[in-house]
Amino acid sequence: MADFTSDFWNLYIAGITLVSIVGCGVFLFAQTKRRAKSEPVGTTGHVWDEDLAEYNNPMPRWWMWLFYLTIIFSLGYLALYPGLGSFGGAFGWSSQKQFDEEMAKANQQFGPLYDKYLKMDLTAVAADTQAQQMGQRLFLNHCAQCHGSDGGGTRGFPSLRDTDWLWGGTPELIKTSIADGRMGVMPPMGAAVGSAEDVKDVANFVLSLSGRTHDQLRAQRGKEKFAACAACHGAEGKGNQALGAPDLTDKVWLYGGSEAAIIEAITKGRNGIMPAHKELLGDAKVHLLSAYVLYLSKGEAASK
Repeated sequence: MADFTSDFWNLYIAGITLVSIVGCGVFLFAQTKRRAKSEPVGTTGHVWDEDLAEYNNPMPRWWMWLFYLTIIFSLGYLALYPGLGSFGGAFGWSSQKQFDEEMAKANQQFGPLYDKYLKMDLTAVAADTQAQQMGQRLFLNHCAQCHGSDGGGTRGFPSLRDTDWLWGGTPELIKTSIADGRMGVMPPMGAAVGSAEDVKDVANFVLSLSGRTHDQLRAQRGKEKFAACAACHGAEGKGNQALGAPDLTDKVWLYGGSEAAIIEAITKGRNGIMPAHKELLGDAKVHLLSAYVLYLSKGEAASK
């Protein structure tokens, strides 16, 4: 790895850049030879449709000077801004420096407002109209990619607009989910359940728990085999929020509630990861975002 962090590569990049720019200038100069008015104009040798020829005229002088100006501009730019290896330019500009300055300015402007909401109870923040608007912008930037712009979710990503929660829906648990993230893992249970027919029986028993259309005979046989799943989902299939194990007795399905989808889940397992946002957003923004998710889940009730 030392070969890739030595000063040689900085010099190499700077050299290649400068040689390329100078080479463009030399080539341009070589193409700017003036032609005497009495000198006949030759062609490039390309002829189309028998008599349509391409003449070998020099570039217009104004066009040539435009090219020279681009070379001068590039040299000036490289003297002032980064572009020559590790040389930072006379202005010392960098994207990280600009980002830090903009963040510092934003924190100075909005920091007191974030601190105000951080000191408030989550339920009270969720009822604040201005906090809802700020939380919505945070949500659209950091959460909408998975949960949708309206928080309605999609296959594999839970809806945040209902009261069904894998890890609990209290204000504290919502904040923990956003700050620390979650990792929901359902191991493949096909081997533990038995044969493919046994898996199908268990799938029909799971369908029966939520009152969905199912094969009653298979569901009866699958009830005994469901014991392999009860450790997480409970003997009655009501789930366990401490483990992120979903309730199988309702009609909310994260990956689909068809027989085929349930068989796939039992056979192959499921893996769901909610990334942690504490390091990215900080305590104040996590607090505000948690309040917005709480508002989404309760709708108008959260603002009363």
